[in-house]
Amino acid sequence: MAERTPRDRARNRDVTEGPTAGTAGGPGAPTGTGGRLRRRVRAALPWSFGPDTAFGTRLALTAAATAAVTVPFAVALVLVESRWAPLYRLDRTTAERLHRTALEHPGWVRVLDVLTGIVWDPVTMRLLVAALVGWLLTRRAWRLAAWAAVTAGVSALTGLLAKNAVERARPHLPDPVAHAPGFSFPSGHAMTATTSCAILLLVLLPLVPRAWRPLPWALSVVSVVGVGYTRVALGVHWVSDVVGGWLLGLAVVTATTLVFEAWRTDVGRRRTTVTEGLEPELSANGPEDPEPPLGAAPGAAPSPAGPPAR
Repeated sequence: MAERTPRDRARNRDVTEGPTAGTAGGPGAPTGTGGRLRRRVRAALPWSFGPDTAFGTRLALTAAATAAVTVPFAVALVLVESRWAPLYRLDRTTAERLHRTALEHPGWVRVLDVLTGIVWDPVTMRLLVAALVGWLLTRRAWRLAAWAAVTAGVSALTGLLAKNAVERARPHLPDPVAHAPGFSFPSGHAMTATTSCAILLLVLLPLVPRAWRPLPWALSVVSVVGVGYTRVALGVHWVSDVVGGWLLGLAVVTATTLVFEAWRTDVGRRRTTVTEGLEPELSANGPEDPEPPLGAAPGAAPSPAGPPAR
């Protein structure tokens, strides 16, 4: 029998054992026929699957996802600006019907005033987010606190810029039951409720037991839909204003959430789903920080918070 060369022995070891820590596959790489086929395909491609390719892929997916949630708002904006007849009729018919109901039930108007002016007022929602940011800072969840603060700030600024760019007048109804200053599209109440509820939900969801998680989802939906209803029922917004606020708020939350998910990938953490919240590690009971220290190298694990130095 002919003597086997070192190359023959290496090839036989690759077939039987798959890639090891010293091979191109690295630890955790696919083994067997599938792994060898992937390596051959990658070797044949004119580009490499390095950090630059991973960054480009993530950037393209982020841009596509942001565009997907921004396009509906852009369509709504175009329809509003062009005074599309079906949308105009929907706005006018709904406003007049709800206004008649408000005139016939003054007690209901007082309830709506409390809901829209206190419970779901933008100031109330932003104070809740501010309290959440403060709590996150005490938990040393620096980046999650930054995400919440930036999302709320960008939402407020974007809504203000959109209002002043569109300059849509608010409804003018006979015997109005409420008044509101400024322009109409998009609804600031609806947009603030969308972004604030999303922030609170995505941050606090990991702290809620799985069996109880439908409850905060239901509360968030009721708040977002409810504040939209109060604005139209009180005659201070059109239906399309509320829908525009919902869509623009969703676009802002999606954009900032994708950036946060990219950071999690860079530091070696797994991607999460909406049902888990942004940072499931926040629910861990123990001495570990929920995030790696600021300035830590990518992939660095959180360091335990030991006793203070003497």
